[in-house]
Amino acid sequence: MYAPERQQEILRLARDGGRVDVLSLAEEFQVTAETIRRDLKALDRAGLLRRVHGGAIPAGRLDFEPDLAERETTAADEKDRIAKAALSELPTEGTMILDAGTTVARVAAAIPLEARLTVVTHSLPIAARLADHPGIQLHLIGGRVRHRTRAAVDAWALRAYGEIRADVLFVAANGFSAEHGLTTPDLAEAAVKRAAVAAARRVVLLADSSKHGQEHFARFGDLSDVDLLITDSGLSPEDTAVIERGGTEVVRA
Repeated sequence: MYAPERQQEILRLARDGGRVDVLSLAEEFQVTAETIRRDLKALDRAGLLRRVHGGAIPAGRLDFEPDLAERETTAADEKDRIAKAALSELPTEGTMILDAGTTVARVAAAIPLEARLTVVTHSLPIAARLADHPGIQLHLIGGRVRHRTRAAVDAWALRAYGEIRADVLFVAANGFSAEHGLTTPDLAEAAVKRAAVAAARRVVLLADSSKHGQEHFARFGDLSDVDLLITDSGLSPEDTAVIERGGTEVVRA
């Protein structure tokens, strides 16, 4: 099978199934994984597929959301650097909100034992990480738990965030840009993020550079709502300048 024929079949499989992965395609077409990656790259350049970790999805699928395990392993080194840089933003004996997200979870895991903080979160994994921390007063926001992110959403969570005021929020996003703002695939998740932004005096966005320019189904704010973006060195100086002109400070870890 010639490459154009294989790529056409890959595109059909992606549109039928909503996603394709490299290893399964390599087995099906009896070619190497590197050959499939070249095919996906070609289809991505043509605007027919969008590459994601381990495979690709049809272009235009703004509601695609990888599961928690997959997101944990994506851009792991970048997330570790971002989390380390975020530690300097912890309030001194203050109150902070931790959004659901794998980079935010890395911040939670790295909070020093001597820290004295009040932490509010709607993320079950983050709450589990902090439950035994000796210096943290932990408040867990309730609601319907989304299986995809292990985060509480809907009316209970929205009501709880409407009743508090925190020094700082560490928030995650699936996509961010000066043009399209802050986006995530799920409307319920976006509503809780929006409520958390409104509950904080200072908003710190933790997002690796691969999310810049990405656009997803549910929008929960403008980039101008963010006081500080902590990302990695993959964000270009030109894009950094555009974001900073909008009033958001940028740290590239």
